[in-house]
Amino acid sequence: MQYRAPRWLAGHGPFAGNVQTIWPALYSHAHADHGRVPVAYRRERWDTPDGDFIDVDFWPAARAAQALKPRPLLVLFHGLEGSSQSHYARAFAHWAHAQGWDYVVPHFRGCSGELNRAPRAYHSGDRAEIDWILRRLALGHQGPMLAVGVSLGGNALLRWAQEAGAEAARVVRAVVAISSPIDLAAAGRAIGRGFNRQVYTRMFLNSMKPKALAKLKQFPGLFNEAALRASRDLYEYDNVFTAPLHGFASTEDYWAKCSAKPGLRHMRDVPALVLNARNDPFVPAACLPSKGEVGPAVTLWQPHEGGHVGFPAGRFPGHVADLPQAVGQWLIQQL
Repeated sequence: MQYRAPRWLAGHGPFAGNVQTIWPALYSHAHADHGRVPVAYRRERWDTPDGDFIDVDFWPAARAAQALKPRPLLVLFHGLEGSSQSHYARAFAHWAHAQGWDYVVPHFRGCSGELNRAPRAYHSGDRAEIDWILRRLALGHQGPMLAVGVSLGGNALLRWAQEAGAEAARVVRAVVAISSPIDLAAAGRAIGRGFNRQVYTRMFLNSMKPKALAKLKQFPGLFNEAALRASRDLYEYDNVFTAPLHGFASTEDYWAKCSAKPGLRHMRDVPALVLNARNDPFVPAACLPSKGEVGPAVTLWQPHEGGHVGFPAGRFPGHVADLPQAVGQWLIQQL
C-alpha cells in the first residue's frame, strides 16, 4: 500500500500520527463524495451457545446486484468499543455496496447499544466467538466470504485464523487485520503513556467502566468494584475485568496468549493481509513484524503514514474511502 496523507494532514512522526487518527474519526466522511450517504443496516439478534446474544447488522447488496450469485460476503469485525456506525465500518459498507457485495458487521458482546446478558464481555483474542460467528454466517451464505478485522477485531481475527489452520481456508477466502495491536504488551505500554494516556486511554475507559459496573449489577461480586473504579489505564482495567472474566490469570497472561504476532510465522493456509501505519500512536513501529517473521500466507503493508485506522484522503475535511478501496482490491485478488 503506497499511502500518503493529504498535505493538510501529512507527516510521519507522532504528532502527525495522532492527527491522522483523531481527525478522520471525528470529521472526515465515510464516502468519497463527502455526502452523508446512509448505510441501511438490517439488524438481527442471534442467541449465542452460552445463553447470551449478539446483534448483527447486515447491508445486503443492492437489489440490482442480488441476481448475481454467488455474491461475496464481506464481514467486518470492529475495534475496541466500536460498532457498525464507526467511521471505518461505514466506509467499508459503501465500498462493498459499490461492488455488489453483501456486507455484515457482527457486534462484540455489549457493543450494539444494549448490555449483554452473560458474565463476560469481549477481548483481543476472542477467537471462539469469531469462529461461531463466521460458521453461522457461512451456513446462510452461498458465495465466498472474506473477513476484515479492525484494531482489536483484527488481532482476534488473526488469532482465529492461526488456531483454525487449514480449516480457516474452508470458511473464508482471506482475512485482513487493519491497525491491529498484534503485540498487545507493546500496544498496552504505548497507550498507557503521555498523550495517549490522557486522550485515548481516558476515552476508552469512559466507555468501558460504565459497562463493567453495569455488568457488576447483573452479577454482584463478579470483580472488585473499588479496583475497577481506581484503574487508570488498560493494564489495570484488564487486570481487574477483562483477564479474569475470560479465563486469564492476569493482564500479562492475557496479552501474551492473545497477541497475534508470534503466530504470524506459522500462517500458510489462508491469505492474510496485515496493515499497520508506522506512525500509529497505539501500535509502535518497533513491534511490527518483518517479512522474515511471517509465514508464506501473510502480506505486510506498513506505510509510514496513516495513524490508527485513519488513512484520510482527499480535500478538506477529507474522507476515509481510500482505505477500503486499497484493502478491497487486495481482497478481490484473493477471489
